[in-house]
Amino acid sequence: MNGFDFSKAGVTMEYQADGGQVVRCGASGDDVVHLACTVEGNILNIALLPSRPVRIVRFRIRLPFSFQREDRILSNGFQSWTDTREYGVNERMRGYNRLTELYMKSSMAHRLGVNRAGDATFHAYPRGRGVCYGYSYGYVRRGDDVYLLGSLSERSGYTILTFDTRRDTIWVEKELEGVTFDRETQLLSLAAIEGTYDAAFDRYFEQMGIPKPRVGRTCGYTTWYNYYTGINMDIIRRDLDALSAHGGFDVFQIDDGYQTAVGDWFSIRQKEFPDGMRAAAELIHSKGLKAGLWLAPFGAQRDSKLFAEHPDWFVRGQDGEPWLAGGNWGGFYALDIYRDEVRQYLQKLFDVVRNEWGFDLLKLDFLYAAAVRPIHNKTRGEVMCDAMDLVRQLTGDRVMLACGVPMMPAFGKADFCRIGADMSLSWRRKLFDGRENASTPNAIDNTVFRRHLDGRAFLNDPDVFLLRDTNIHFNLKKRRLLAKVNSLMGSLLFCSDNVSEYGEEQESVLREILSGARAQIISAGYIRRDVMRIRYRQNGRPETLTFRVSNGRIYPQGAADQND
Repeated sequence: MNGFDFSKAGVTMEYQADGGQVVRCGASGDDVVHLACTVEGNILNIALLPSRPVRIVRFRIRLPFSFQREDRILSNGFQSWTDTREYGVNERMRGYNRLTELYMKSSMAHRLGVNRAGDATFHAYPRGRGVCYGYSYGYVRRGDDVYLLGSLSERSGYTILTFDTRRDTIWVEKELEGVTFDRETQLLSLAAIEGTYDAAFDRYFEQMGIPKPRVGRTCGYTTWYNYYTGINMDIIRRDLDALSAHGGFDVFQIDDGYQTAVGDWFSIRQKEFPDGMRAAAELIHSKGLKAGLWLAPFGAQRDSKLFAEHPDWFVRGQDGEPWLAGGNWGGFYALDIYRDEVRQYLQKLFDVVRNEWGFDLLKLDFLYAAAVRPIHNKTRGEVMCDAMDLVRQLTGDRVMLACGVPMMPAFGKADFCRIGADMSLSWRRKLFDGRENASTPNAIDNTVFRRHLDGRAFLNDPDVFLLRDTNIHFNLKKRRLLAKVNSLMGSLLFCSDNVSEYGEEQESVLREILSGARAQIISAGYIRRDVMRIRYRQNGRPETLTFRVSNGRIYPQGAADQND
């Protein structure tokens, strides 16, 4: 691997003071701002010391790096659902095409809120070959070794790493929009680590001081991917009976659809849940399973009672109007977590769910919404860190499954965390996919290329596997492949099937997933365009799995080395 010397880093900053012109300065700063740059071992620290209030327009570091032809670069997506994968040095980063990108920046997308789940509103997408970017950490892999760059904290703002192989440069930027700095602030702590894949990530998480997860590998069920919001107690009772009779499962989770509106969590659909949510949790417990419940605690849809009664509780844009956090459920808004009334409301919500209803595992979804824009003189990154501190406190001793959340603020806070997009009931890449849209190929990419988080940051949730024959649009061979990848690299293995309907082959796959020994991953990545190879050791035997990601085609050993 190439050696790296932080003394060769070039630091530039552009800022405004007193509403004046934008001023550019270098690493030493000037008479308005001073940048204190220090190196401690493998860590670069940069602190901002302003003599008067300033707004930073741009802060970036240029790190020279000599890329080689065989290198692979990790682009870590913005949040749980954002596509994440390794790229070759001459590849074009996959994502929005030009039409989609124009739409995501349009006034219509703004009005509908459909561009809020990702970073489209605050970061430009790269064009051309040899340039890719990601958040918080990334690496260059050369064979079995990696060169890892990682932020040690995102409290000052998200860290964005851009790998520009054409210029032999890695750019490090901070998301500092909307904040006036009037005191000493630690802008960046950046670690540079070289070593084998596992050793590098072990050291990275040790330096962050992230505690090991307190939970273990878990198997369960969620209502979502079969019934979506069309759930009721009859469905839950039927699938719960089948699950408990089968054995091998730990959790039964009730997903979206029990409440009358997102945000109105205490308003239960009476026809579908006549005895309420406590009765549902008690029924699950009576079958010897832990009870899970889905919540989007920071969100409320436009037509919710919560928004109608408390519009002042929600994040607002610069124009003073409520700021849409996303286009789901006809558009939804995000609670302002710094308001005392909001914190009191959230405390009551979690008290009810935990202590009155009795749920054991809480799936907290759409968490990015809390930090959908900078508020209260705090960057998005700082707001997201505060939001994760808050839900960890509110969840208490219950198990937290985080979803739709930027990765690093969830480190050490979530027990389980989704690390990829929702899988889709069909297996294909869509021409106009957004980077956060449901996609089975994207879900597989993320499961493979975020495997290093499992057991270090939290336990990974790769999303569900489905083995049923109905309400699914790819064959059993591909369903088995998805289940296998999830089992190899994930620690939360959920399905959404009525398992009493399984045939003999489906039963065999399920038994393999539920009882399979944990695999040791030797290597995983693209061996050529769209073809993935995973080498692993399981039950003492070396194994190889090779398949085409875009369509789920599985290759006999060696066959994928030939063109097809």
